[in-house]
This record gives sequence, structure tokens and C-alpha cells, in this order.
Amino acid sequence: MIRLLQAKYKRKFEVSINVGNEQKAPVPIGQSPWFPDLVLQSTDKGRKIVGIVEVETSESVNKVEAMSQWVAFSRARAQFHLYVPASMIDVARQLAGDLNVTVSEIWSFDVLGDQIRFMLIQRAAGVKSLEDKVRATPAPRPVAAARRPAAAAARTRTARPAAPARTSSRRPAAAPRRKTAAASSKASSKTSSKAPSRSVAKKTSRTSKAQKRK
Repeated sequence: MIRLLQAKYKRKFEVSINVGNEQKAPVPIGQSPWFPDLVLQSTDKGRKIVGIVEVETSESVNKVEAMSQWVAFSRARAQFHLYVPASMIDVARQLAGDLNVTVSEIWSFDVLGDQIRFMLIQRAAGVKSLEDKVRATPAPRPVAAARRPAAAAARTRTARPAAPARTSSRRPAAAPRRKTAAASSKASSKTSSKAPSRSVAKKTSRTSKAQKRK
């Protein structure tokens, strides 16, 4: 049963087990270590203990077992999940109520031939399932590392001197236009100054011829 639950929880947690007399995965509760059947840890670097699981049989669901283990497990900072046979659900609830044991989740299991069926019977008020907690945990922050290339690209873009090249290329084109305009004004002034002198010369030549005829 313990190894079957290990495979069930291993999909989302790091699972350590204490089978029989083995004591490989301790849980610090108070000033002494305890060894539940399964210890569930988060998959991040901290490996925080998020849940402890205790599996009972029809014989182990009794007041002595509840006082010696359930009371201590309910005081842990992690969630306490209790698995009992389906026929012992009412007894487990009665013991937990009499001893003021807070069980995060109570599960039942049935053995049908080679198959074992689990069913959630009770969940404490205000307690979220461990699966919901895993979904709600924020993802790591790779945003700071991703912003560095963008900032470097922005700096390179602002450092490109594109504007001076365009202004320097336009200045030589304006100079010839000013010269042609000045030349045209000079030409018009010359033509206007020469025109009266020719007419005056013609008039003087005509008057001199008339005088000779007389």
C-alpha cells in the first residue's frame, strides 16, 4: 500500500517512504524526529516538506495509535493525510474528534482483487489540496535575465549616429541654386541698363541727319 501511494504522489512531489522498521525520511516535529509512512516534499531546490501520509490497517485504527502518532503528525507544519480501510472510516473520525486531531484529508481504500481503489472522505475546512497548492505556486523568475538583452539592444540602437549623415548630404545641393539666382538677377539688370542707351543713340543719329538735310 505504501509503495502504491508512493507511485501516486511521485507525479508531482518528491516522495520518501519509511517501510516497516526503516527510518530513512525523518520529519522534525517539536524537538524529536518522527517517521511517517510517506513524506512529501516540493520539487524545487528548497525541498520543503509539504505533506505527511500515514496508512493504517483495520487493527491499527485504535486510540493508542491515534494518541502516539496522529496527535504528533497533526502538529507538523505540513498537511497530514490519513488513509484507513473503508470499514474503519467512522472509527477514525470518532478518534480524531475525541483527541482534537486535525487531519487535513481522510482517505479510504478498498481492495478489490488485485486492484486498490482510493476515495477522499473528508477534507478540513480552509485546507487546499496539495495538487492545488502546486498549481498555485509562482514560477521562477527568468524575467530579469530576459530583460538584459533587450536593454543592450536598446542601447545599441540609440548609439547609432544616423541623423548627421543626412543633413551633411543636403547642404551642397542648396549652393548651386543660390548662384543661378544671383546670376539671373545680374543678367536681367544688364539687359535693362543697355536697352535705353540704344534707343538714345538712335534718336541722336536721327536728329543729326535732319539737321544736315536742312
